[in-house]
Amino acid sequence: MSTDSATPTISMTEAAVARLRALVAESGEADAGLRVEVNPGGCSGFEYALALEPPREGDEIVGPEGARVYVDRFSLPYLLGVELDYEESFQGAGFIINNPNASASCGCGKSFST
Repeated sequence: MSTDSATPTISMTEAAVARLRALVAESGEADAGLRVEVNPGGCSGFEYALALEPPREGDEIVGPEGARVYVDRFSLPYLLGVELDYEESFQGAGFIINNPNASASCGCGKSFST
């Protein structure tokens, strides 16, 4: 696992850090973090998958203590420069991925192309 904080893959807003810390605390797992994966699929070519889990061998680890984000080697190039945010609205709540590498995305925002 690498932790190169000099050039973070993913930046996080204060709202994302606060929500992720709350989720980690609720989980009771000290090494839990938010896994952000890019998988082939969706209507635009790639889709995001998010899960709260411990790190895996070879993960890039970014984020402050208690709000770690884990990224695998396949996903890493697609997530360079991404900003992770968290929003609550009348339509629901969730993490938002602002990806400058995405050239197009589907209407639901769940998949993208580069």
